[in-house]
Amino acid sequence: MSLSQAEMISRFSSIYSGAVSDVLDQKGFRHQVLPSSLHGLTLETKVCGLALPVLGEPSTVTDADEIFTPLLRMLGDVKPYNVVVTQANDQSCAHLGELSATAIQSRGGAGAVIYGGVRDIQYIQNLGLPVFCRYTTPADVVGRWRLVDYNVAIEIEGVTVHPGDIVLGDKDGVLVVPLDIAEEVLIASEDIVGTENHVRNAVKNGMHPLDAYRKYGWF
Repeated sequence: MSLSQAEMISRFSSIYSGAVSDVLDQKGFRHQVLPSSLHGLTLETKVCGLALPVLGEPSTVTDADEIFTPLLRMLGDVKPYNVVVTQANDQSCAHLGELSATAIQSRGGAGAVIYGGVRDIQYIQNLGLPVFCRYTTPADVVGRWRLVDYNVAIEIEGVTVHPGDIVLGDKDGVLVVPLDIAEEVLIASEDIVGTENHVRNAVKNGMHPLDAYRKYGWF
């Protein structure tokens, strides 16, 4: 079976990140959860899509053209279902703002995961683009930061993100599913959700938790 991008993302979107993380652990992929310092702009923020990784670094360049040209080129290359995942390597400024968020959404992007800062929060919330970040600040990138490359593999605190990997984020956090195992992880995750539903119902109806575990092999 080979799923389309749309079906893959739709089905992953209906699964909570904990179930997917458990499957990844079972398959030996134990370092797929991004740092817990990442948080959604609201508690209800949820994102699912295909990674468009971005690499940046601190910079003292104040020429706006030099700073914005690579950034705008990246935004112009956002494809449907993309989640912009930025390893900023910086804590001095906002690496995503309202205009960038608007560009991502207008090009069919699914959201952004910024391992750095975000600004224009109210506008982004009104826009409805799902965004996860480490912190918020009004500070601009000019004279502080620059985009080095994009659509290349990046690493965020030991988690490697390749172009096209599945990115799933919800109230519990954000994780990355390598694209080459995404379909098998999806099917196994759906199975776990079904099993957990049985366990939950059994415990609600009075079954001892240990008996439920022995019966269903999961807790």
